[in-house]
Amino acid sequence: MAVWLIRAGAHGEYEEKYITENRVYVTWENLDVDLSKLKNRDELTAIMNEKYPDAKPKTIQNWVSQVFPFAHAIQKGDLVVLPLKTQPAIQIGEVTSDYHFNKKAENPFYHWRTVKWIGEAIPRANFGQDLLYSFGAFMSICRIQRNNAENRINNMRKNGWKPETQPMPVAGGTDAPGDGDEYTNLEDLARDQIAQLISLRFKGHNLTRLVDAILRAQGYTTYLSPEGPDGGADILAGAGPLGFGAPRLCVEVKSGEAPVDRPTVDKLLGAVTKFGAQEGLFVSWSGFKS
Repeated sequence: MAVWLIRAGAHGEYEEKYITENRVYVTWENLDVDLSKLKNRDELTAIMNEKYPDAKPKTIQNWVSQVFPFAHAIQKGDLVVLPLKTQPAIQIGEVTSDYHFNKKAENPFYHWRTVKWIGEAIPRANFGQDLLYSFGAFMSICRIQRNNAENRINNMRKNGWKPETQPMPVAGGTDAPGDGDEYTNLEDLARDQIAQLISLRFKGHNLTRLVDAILRAQGYTTYLSPEGPDGGADILAGAGPLGFGAPRLCVEVKSGEAPVDRPTVDKLLGAVTKFGAQEGLFVSWSGFKS
């Protein structure tokens, strides 16, 4: 079982399409060529040189190293790692089909494989920092192998995607051809390290205190509920020195490891009415269920 990183656009613009259609795609513009008919990477290199005449040779080589395996290396039963941009979570799926090509499909969605998404998205904090480093590879498609990633992810799957108990150190470089994490998105890496620090230092009610401090830094006057039952609101906030100005906020904060479901969010609506707030703010460390 191999593990493949496949992104849904540079900014996550295709996430909803991937998840709702149960597919992953190659999203290079105008690449309307059946990859399965290409015998080797040299043939794809020639096609890409023709399709993208302004691209540098090293860029073409990098693109070929990503696109060719999508048709020729990925197998049914392999796992797909889809880092989400819309929430701090990782969606993981199992490949369930061979490579498909449709020349008449909408550009750039000519190439796809079907996948079965495994449950809800998994909070990034559940993964070791070294795995997150690999997930931050500055590539759209690549195999993740370093630091025993395949076995560790498979073990997490067997354990219900619970957090790894022993985070691994971050290692540099790459240990196998095709492992794309030598090119790392430093923005994602920095965000993950900050998130890990917050996760360690601001568990439970401490996360509520952090949100309260952020609101006060934004100019709100706040009331922070004591730890324990909060009556439906962790924080009440309002503009102005006395907190009576608009907007008046009713804030709920959840620091758990599981994404929050819709019924839990709906309870905030009642709290907004109860406390005479104008708007509700729900902060969930592990994101929300779709």
